[in-house]
Amino acid sequence: MGAPPAARALDGLRVIEVTSERCALAGKLLADMGADVIVVEPPGGSPMRAYEPFAGDQPDPEGALWWWHYNTSKRSVVLDLDETEGADDFKRLVSTADAVIEAEPLGRLDSLGLDWNQLGASGDAARAALARNERLIWVSITHNGRDRPDPPATDLTVLAEGGPMWSCGYDDHSIPPVRGGGNQGLHMGSQYAVIALMAALMRREHAGRGQLIDVSMLAAANATCEFATYFWLNQQIEVQRQTGRHALPQISEPTQVQCADGRWLNTGVPPRRGPEFAALAEWVAELGLFEECPYTELLALGESYEQIDILHLDADPLSAEVFGAGRDTINFLAERLGAYELFVGLQTIGLACGIVYAPEEMSADEHFVARGFPVEIDHDGTPVTYPGAPYQFSATPWRATRAPRLGEHQDLLAD
Repeated sequence: MGAPPAARALDGLRVIEVTSERCALAGKLLADMGADVIVVEPPGGSPMRAYEPFAGDQPDPEGALWWWHYNTSKRSVVLDLDETEGADDFKRLVSTADAVIEAEPLGRLDSLGLDWNQLGASGDAARAALARNERLIWVSITHNGRDRPDPPATDLTVLAEGGPMWSCGYDDHSIPPVRGGGNQGLHMGSQYAVIALMAALMRREHAGRGQLIDVSMLAAANATCEFATYFWLNQQIEVQRQTGRHALPQISEPTQVQCADGRWLNTGVPPRRGPEFAALAEWVAELGLFEECPYTELLALGESYEQIDILHLDADPLSAEVFGAGRDTINFLAERLGAYELFVGLQTIGLACGIVYAPEEMSADEHFVARGFPVEIDHDGTPVTYPGAPYQFSATPWRATRAPRLGEHQDLLAD
């Protein structure tokens, strides 16, 4: 027999998750770090089990890739919360839990007597019946928060109403804003929910009591607008969306460049500090292109700068010319190098840039492979490749198991 698997960061924490696409990522993040996340599905299963695509050729509630991805490491029970037996089972599960995560339409759980008001630390009757509830942390994810109307919302409408979509798109503003992919509107609320839950757990260690965490998806999206929200709140200035770069009040120089092999690279921010100009000039020389490059004199001048203030280039023409020479040098190299060679070379000398990858190319990049980012998860004897965690723990390693089958852990209700 081999050694038992190493402990994970959240081993011993039990979380009850009422299944919803709005909070599924929150439960997944906790479960993959070791929490015992029990996802409560309705009769017939979570709607996510019907979302395309499927692992096979035909729709299969056990083969929905959406379900697989967002529900790794969880356990599944089926409860009809509208029926007395299901409601009672839910209360018993909650009595064993450290936290509940739900994103139900506002008022639904309250009408069933299954909300924070009845089962959490604010409910005196519930505390008498369920002693552990005084330590319960309840995470509620809604559109506007629990004290505001809760209209229907999707990932698309959250991104639009919350503001991120305004900053996403192209220099050509005759083209409408572009929706961010990958369920970002849903993810933002879940990410903030997990951060808040971690803080509430730390507070509970000292205060001995749980609390309600009220997450607004709309506010989470707006807080993730980078400069856009702050420019408006402070100066009533709208930022302008720009192709592949920060939305700002002023239009900045393009950063996308097509390389010698036809591939595309985002050059990011060119040199701004003296050592960066020096490193770029040295690399040009190593490539045997120093005499051919028309910008070397300006690069040498750039070596004398502590830092160029890119927000005030209009007032300093010389700094603007030096700054432009850094970008022009990168474009010069792009005409002569393939995208991957330019990507690695710029990163090596400390300049931020990003090659334009397809998802499968990113997963095969040696950096991600070396970090163990693509992982194999066992599906009853068949390994399936998943994206791994973007972080590593030195003492409590991340580990994921396959998503549960419908009602696979129904025996939990007999405990």
